[in-house]
Amino acid sequence: MQFLVNVIDDGQAEAAGRTESATAAEADAVQALNDRLQADGRIVFAGGLAGPADSVVVDARSGDAVVTEGPVVDAAEYVAGFWVLELPDVETARAVAAEASTACNRRIELRPLL
Repeated sequence: MQFLVNVIDDGQAEAAGRTESATAAEADAVQALNDRLQADGRIVFAGGLAGPADSVVVDARSGDAVVTEGPVVDAAEYVAGFWVLELPDVETARAVAAEASTACNRRIELRPLL
């Protein structure tokens, strides 16, 4: 089964005054988790995301693309990074999400891929 594991920023980046909000200790903990997940063959893809201010919404449903600067939803919380992981079951996914939350020092959103 594949799972999307989202890292939720709920003010850390703003408090740090930059998009990359991880402390050195958090970055080291995330790298250690990434190394273990990679060694176990569980990472399909992972990445960090720029903040919502750097996003655009594109809507070409009417034929002409309408581009709107900014996020689709203006919210205090947003996805700051993610993993797509190959895991055997929901219980394992929840355990890995807990490890990710500890490593990132952030809340985690776990969602199965369809």
